[in-house]
Amino acid sequence: MNLAKLSCVPPRKGEPALSEDRVRDLARDVPGWTLRPGEPRLQKEFKFKDFASALAFVERVARIAEKEEHHPDIHIHYDRVVLVLWTHAIGGLSENDFIMAAKINTLKRRRVA
Repeated sequence: MNLAKLSCVPPRKGEPALSEDRVRDLARDVPGWTLRPGEPRLQKEFKFKDFASALAFVERVARIAEKEEHHPDIHIHYDRVVLVLWTHAIGGLSENDFIMAAKINTLKRRRVA
């Protein structure tokens, strides 16, 4: 499945989080993203040559997040950016998280010096 071509859909009231089996299936489609142990979260760290490059990447992620109306938790540590995805409204992972991860994976990045 090409998740990057899908669009996020707001969760319906009472919608459950994805099952562990479904999470494992979808995780195969978002290389580099890991499931946080003990938490229903997807996470990936990106490394850059400097703070300005990291911030430019965050701005590009923000544009996708605004368009999809699904926003990652963003942690900037000088030349590293850690993105964490989960669906707050359902307290776990939804397909939206995997769609966002796939879209973020399509962003072209300059190589770290």
